[in-house]
Amino acid sequence: MPSNSHWMRRDLAAVWHPCTQMKDHESMPLIPIRRGDGIWLEDYCGKRYLDAVSSWWTNIFGHCNPRINERIKQQVDQLEHVMLAGFTHAPVVELSERLLQLCPKGLARVFYADNGSAGIEVALKMSHHYWRNIGQPQKKRFATISNGYHGETLGTMAVSDVALYTQTYEALLMDCIKVPSPDCYYREHGQSWEDYSIQMFAHMQQTLEQHHHELAAVIVEPLVQGAGGMRMYHPVYLSLLRQACDEFGVHLIVDEIAMGFGRTGSMFACEQAQITPDFMVLSKALTGGYLPLAAVLTTEQVYQAFYADYASMKAFLHSHTYTANPLACAAALASLDIFAEDDVIVRNQLLAQEMGKATAHLVDHPHVAEVRQTGMVLAIEMVQDKASKKPFPWQERRGLRVYEHALEQGALLRPLGNVVYFIPPYIITPEQIHWLAEVATVGIDKAVN
Repeated sequence: MPSNSHWMRRDLAAVWHPCTQMKDHESMPLIPIRRGDGIWLEDYCGKRYLDAVSSWWTNIFGHCNPRINERIKQQVDQLEHVMLAGFTHAPVVELSERLLQLCPKGLARVFYADNGSAGIEVALKMSHHYWRNIGQPQKKRFATISNGYHGETLGTMAVSDVALYTQTYEALLMDCIKVPSPDCYYREHGQSWEDYSIQMFAHMQQTLEQHHHELAAVIVEPLVQGAGGMRMYHPVYLSLLRQACDEFGVHLIVDEIAMGFGRTGSMFACEQAQITPDFMVLSKALTGGYLPLAAVLTTEQVYQAFYADYASMKAFLHSHTYTANPLACAAALASLDIFAEDDVIVRNQLLAQEMGKATAHLVDHPHVAEVRQTGMVLAIEMVQDKASKKPFPWQERRGLRVYEHALEQGALLRPLGNVVYFIPPYIITPEQIHWLAEVATVGIDKAVN
């Protein structure tokens, strides 16, 4: 059997990896993965790694899940792909029906794309096009909150605000309004998440008052700003935002790509604010982490603005070759079956409590500014000075030291800068959670000293 080094050598001669400075691999070996089994990944030398980040936040029911595997195997013998323009198939019909049953009341139609970024592009275009179709073409700008992240395509970067990803391409991006985030990391000592989120909403209120005439939509990540460092805020912000968008006639786009499907303690994060957005974008865990698929859910009102005779030129002519691929839809249906049969949300709530207990000791760590948690997302922010929250210089790459230590111990923990986070598959056990916390603690100690 070929070894790790065999695949490393061949890879580095041909592959350009995402989100990677390739020169790093002169000193940091790649890890070729031979197989996955539940929460574990295994390399060609037989070493196993606990997948604590769900393979970029997607793999919620474990690798090679037998129920998802079986559904895909059945589907591949029936139909692997057909274009969705002028044709349909059972998996996309069934998936659409089930998503609409699960989602917040008022969402009535499902449009599909290939991945999260493409899904956000669909929502942005659809919102702009809606206003154009009903005779308000001046509503073509978007507002978003600072430190947000919505993808890597030009449209999604324009409504994002993480400089690491967007700054290089600034000259190519449309002009969007950036509103200060309700990120509760910056609240005053003793101030509650709820009070701070309400306080910060004043900035969004002012933006909507001043710019509603030109705004198509506001786009936000609900409750957790993922790539921005797992920064978090209170659901009250979403409640206030829904009310204000209604008042000023502006769409609300909720990006549930990373936080949908049970991650935050409810099926969808926006449920915790008891709101229905105008557009809800789903991807990542939609297929259980198996295949690329995105779904954009919207209202009947939006749908009807496009429903007209062909000569009106009101149709939404956005398409992807693999739109609603039957294999991906089959994986998504199998994933939804697991949610329905296994009481996943309740179990997640118990696991979230274990995550909090396992990391409680880090609250007092001299180089940890905050341990924050929303459901099955837990983040530990390392800093140079605890009292002032002064960060370590980014050039020191302290988080990378935690990553390297964890790999040595057999855990995949890929920090965001100096933020160590856990987003594990939902099949993780309490014992594995506590072991992971031990690994992270030693890694943090090594990283800050």
